[in-house]
Amino acid sequence: MNQIFASGCQWAVRASVMAVLSVCAVPVLAEPLNVCAGKAELPFSNDQKEGFENTIAQLVGKALNVPVNFVWWTNALTVGKDLDEKKCDVLIGTDPADPRILPTKAYYRTGYVFITREDREIDITSWDHPYLKERNFRIGVMPDSPGKNMLLQINRFDDMFDYFTEIQNFQSTRNRYIRVEPSRLVNDVVSKHLHAAMLWAPEAARYVHAAEVPLKMVLVEDNAKKANGEKIPMQYSVVMGVRKSAPELRDALDRVIDAHGAEIEAILKKEGIPLLPVN
Repeated sequence: MNQIFASGCQWAVRASVMAVLSVCAVPVLAEPLNVCAGKAELPFSNDQKEGFENTIAQLVGKALNVPVNFVWWTNALTVGKDLDEKKCDVLIGTDPADPRILPTKAYYRTGYVFITREDREIDITSWDHPYLKERNFRIGVMPDSPGKNMLLQINRFDDMFDYFTEIQNFQSTRNRYIRVEPSRLVNDVVSKHLHAAMLWAPEAARYVHAAEVPLKMVLVEDNAKKANGEKIPMQYSVVMGVRKSAPELRDALDRVIDAHGAEIEAILKKEGIPLLPVN
């Protein structure tokens, strides 16, 4: 992160944001906290700041007493480069194992969900359910997700392949980023084009709650395995991420997570995301 503070107070040039604030009792001028954010990636983010991660970013800026500047990306494959080149400072939501970033502590944990219409009375909570192995049971999942891996494990990938190409608008994803709208899968459950969909809860919750018919959303049991016994996780922790050369910013964000965890949780609950205990 750039040297962002300037005032008459004395401190080390690269001191953490929170350490600076503890030294000075008065507000200081600051450059913006540059947040890497998707320009059209709802429900996470968009350039109208309507995503729940936009709201969390604003909370973080307020907690650090710095203005927030969103640096919009349109291609997820460029985000790591944007961080490295200091075009932006932080990703609000990512995987702790993301190789592009230095992670903060986890600030929430959730999982993938099965989504069905309530009036169809489809009660599935696990990939072990026999419905999912029936070739006439249409289950939609995101490309390159744990759901795709599970379709391969239960020999359902080939008969759902046409759906993959349909939601990708018949484009190849090789070495390119193609946005698949999570709302599309939810709407396909509503229209009965699908019996069920499996989506990452944060990308689905907004659309499930706004659907024109009552939908059921249940967390997928975290017991999925490959044929060789290897686990396919269905639940994940979420962190904020900074460039690897900015541990002082990571430490500052950890303090924000500790001090404002209840406020962040309230944003997530308002979004309708089912939360699990953070390990």
